[in-house]
Amino acid sequence: MPSLDSLTPKQLKKLANERFSTLVLAEIRRARERIAELERTYPSASRKELATRLIDAKKAIATTSGAVSGLFGLVSVPVDLVLVTYLQISLLVDIAVLSRVNLKSARAQDDLLDLLGYANGTGPLVRAGPKVLGRIAVSLLHRGGLPWLGRAVPVVAAPLTAWLNNRALKRVGDEALRFYAREGKRQKAAE
Repeated sequence: MPSLDSLTPKQLKKLANERFSTLVLAEIRRARERIAELERTYPSASRKELATRLIDAKKAIATTSGAVSGLFGLVSVPVDLVLVTYLQISLLVDIAVLSRVNLKSARAQDDLLDLLGYANGTGPLVRAGPKVLGRIAVSLLHRGGLPWLGRAVPVVAAPLTAWLNNRALKRVGDEALRFYAREGKRQKAAE
């Protein structure tokens, strides 16, 4: 594989799309397992109830991660951002699978990226390119209060980071629920 410096923007985008597709396809299997377990545990639960349980489970992980990373200060922010982004993508896949969306298509994966962008306040990611990805990172850092978080005492930063992570997962879950509810209504209307 060539070095990242020698890749063109088009090649970088293709590589990123391939990696994202691989991640989504791996998450589909895990999402099906999580949903099947929830359906066994709560056999009479509606899809909305199951989605709420999926959101709550991811929020719990994000909250714990935020609390732990907050104790370590700025050093742990990049790791926490990666984990929260992974949890957001995982949650989007969970809700899409629960909504019976075929995530193997490029269009459905583009929708996932768009949802991730909208939930984080940057808009669609797929069409906008690398500049928007940079803006997402800056937006997440500023929304998370990074300029003053680093100066905060770790004991204060831990609950704050936990709360910010919880809120980030809730936004993604709510955005996915709204989107897939609209898509479901559109599909029913088309039939």
